[in-house]
Amino acid sequence: MENNNRKPPINVDYFEDLTGEISKPGETPIESVGERLNVLRKEKGLSLAELSKLTGFGVDFLEDIELNRVQPQLGTSIKLSKALDSAFGRIISGQGNRLYSVTRKDEKVQISRSTSKKGQKEVYTYMSLAPDVKGRHMEALIVELKENPDEEMSVHAGEEFIHVLKGVVNLKIGADTFDLEPGDSVYYLSTTPHIIAAKKDEATILAVLYGR
Repeated sequence: MENNNRKPPINVDYFEDLTGEISKPGETPIESVGERLNVLRKEKGLSLAELSKLTGFGVDFLEDIELNRVQPQLGTSIKLSKALDSAFGRIISGQGNRLYSVTRKDEKVQISRSTSKKGQKEVYTYMSLAPDVKGRHMEALIVELKENPDEEMSVHAGEEFIHVLKGVVNLKIGADTFDLEPGDSVYYLSTTPHIIAAKKDEATILAVLYGR
């Protein structure tokens, strides 16, 4: 006899525990994106001017990142990783030294934030769900988005999967625009110009980025 009470294979309500605000990191200092970039650049023996030629980013902008005046957005970090021949996640959330990572929902995890190019506006914050895995080519993140009507479209190598957990997300990709609600998802090649932001106030997403 068919059991009408059987739960569906994917229960969107499962994600409810992930949609709370990203808590602040503990007292242990966390190496910033700027610090990681500075270490990688020096490991490669590159000057800021040489890195600028490799990436197309201005020297002043790169210096602002290293000095933590600007917190780079994920697409920028991906481009920098590629230019420095680095493992995809090393700039975004650290190098890691394990073969696998189990992240409990109540564990302290690494927090980063991203700002507009001039550092004047915070556009989102994110926490990595698997920062301990070494040499990973995917980055799984919980991202809290804010409204960001003026930001330029992002284009970079790789692929992205987005699943909306809370709020309404506005996605502009190529010439198309979509409003995504909780339970909606999208998968796209990151080489397609795109921008994703909260439609109003804030929204929370699960983002899986694949760098190649």
